[in-house]
Amino acid sequence: MKLLLDTHVLLWAAGEPARLSASARRLINDADNEPLFSVASLWEIAIKRGLGRKDFQVDARLLRRGLLDNGYGELPIMSDHVVAVEDLPAIHKDPFDRLLVAQATVEGITLLTLDLVVARYPGPIRKL
Repeated sequence: MKLLLDTHVLLWAAGEPARLSASARRLINDADNEPLFSVASLWEIAIKRGLGRKDFQVDARLLRRGLLDNGYGELPIMSDHVVAVEDLPAIHKDPFDRLLVAQATVEGITLLTLDLVVARYPGPIRKL
């Protein structure tokens, strides 16, 4: 199963896996699953790090390289992802989260999230 990791899930999986539940770690590390990261997450990290956010202190370049080196797939942002954002209900205001939901929906990929608001969207979303 393809798994798209929400940004905080991605950060914890890469740098602080102990913060994830045991079931989340099993899902991500299961050889039958394909963990993916979105370019939108790297964009979010770069922007929020530049703004000085304490929870986004990782260098997006180093994170990307480490993810690729550890077998994560990279999901680019495509125009069909962007236009699908318009069809989403107004549940969440964060544009990065909305784009991740749209990507998961368009691609039929399960989005793994810790965010209770994101988990309210219909579609292939799994709250950890």
